Amino acid sequence: MKLSQVKEILNAEVVVGEEYLDREVKSAFGSDLMSDVLAFVKDDALLLTGLVNAQVVRTAEMMDMKAIVFVRGKKPTEEIYDLAKEYSMVIMTTDYTLYPSCGKLYMAGLVPNEERVD
Repeated sequence: MKLSQVKEILNAEVVVGEEYLDREVKSAFGSDLMSDVLAFVKDDALLLTGLVNAQVVRTAEMMDMKAIVFVRGKKPTEEIYDLAKEYSMVIMTTDYTLYPSCGKLYMAGLVPNEERVD
C-alpha cells in the first residue's frame, strides 16, 4: 500500500516527508513498546504508535521502516522532526486511536506484520 493511501484512509496530516508518499509499505505494526517493534517487525513496514519520542524514530530507522503514524492526535517534537528528515522517513499524525487506525488499514488490505508473506 502506498503511503499516500495510508494518509487518505487515516485522514492523516503529513508532518515530515510529503515527498515520499509514493513509497510502498508491505505491512503495519501497532505498538507503544519499542521492544516489541525490535522483536517482531519486518522491513518496509508502517509503525503506528502513541509513543512520541525520538527513540521511536531511531527504532523505526533501525528496522528499515518507511513511516510512522502517531495516533490520538499526538504531535512530534522538534527532535523527532529533525531525525525523520535526516532518515528520509515519513511522519504522519491522525486523530484516530491505535485500534481503529489499525482496523481501517487492515480493512483496506494492509496486512499485519505477522501475516506478511515475503
